[in-house]
Amino acid sequence: METARVYASDVDDNRRWAGFPFRDGDIVISTRSKSGTTWMQMICALLVFQTPDLPAPLAELSPWLDHAIEPLPDVVARLERQQHRRIIKSHTPLDGLLPLDPRATYVVVVRHPLDMAVSLYHQGSNMNRARVAELTGTIEPPPIERPDVREWLIAWIERDVTPRESLDSLPGVIHHLVNAWQRRSDRVVLVHFDDLLADLPGRMKWLAARLGIEVPADRWPDLVAAARFDAMRQRAALLAPDRLGVLKDPDHFFRAGTSGAGRNVLAPAELARYEQRVSGLAPPEIVGWLHDATMRR
Repeated sequence: METARVYASDVDDNRRWAGFPFRDGDIVISTRSKSGTTWMQMICALLVFQTPDLPAPLAELSPWLDHAIEPLPDVVARLERQQHRRIIKSHTPLDGLLPLDPRATYVVVVRHPLDMAVSLYHQGSNMNRARVAELTGTIEPPPIERPDVREWLIAWIERDVTPRESLDSLPGVIHHLVNAWQRRSDRVVLVHFDDLLADLPGRMKWLAARLGIEVPADRWPDLVAAARFDAMRQRAALLAPDRLGVLKDPDHFFRAGTSGAGRNVLAPAELARYEQRVSGLAPPEIVGWLHDATMRR
């Protein structure tokens, strides 16, 4: 039997999953940062509750179990009190969640790595570092002058680290996808961010079928409308993942929600270098699925 790999940092730790008391029907959302996590949490919450009027803030309904900042007993107790079908957030690749529980469905959301990285760059400016240091018991790092987004993105493409050293690196992003691809099944569902952008109603109905959730036809328009990015931005106070006040501005968390920002930043030679790097990290079939919508139909 495979054992879980350890992925731990100052802010998250997958070892918190050890011994977690699963229930039939649990939904585990496994993503890289800035890859559609909150969007998928919202979609799943809309499918479970079948109303845009959620009974609590999204971060309470769908806790982040890996998050080392919040005491684990508090998170587990909150999940234990829930009577509805549970939706649990994770930024851990599936090989860090082993053994996968047969009672749960694991939804892995994947975004174009360059778009994810640009979003991550901008998210860095929205983090309240003093609050994070307070919660983790660490020293707030001194401010540094950040390069512009293009320079930062080129360095991100070239950074040579292992996934365990940095899950939000290019090797970490590709590892998350490859590992999920290898485990895809009735209980492991892959969703591409761009497919949600292209056909949100169709993807929501497809996901509902994969989760075994029936939605009356007359409810779909309201559910889809509530899942659109602009609608979520308007409700940032309820939907942004900020129970502990680590964001400077929750509204800014929902910055753009578009596709192509990363590719628009780079010159052709720099894009070619990115493609070369990715081709060395994943098989052609997976790279094609990641980059080409026609290969996902």
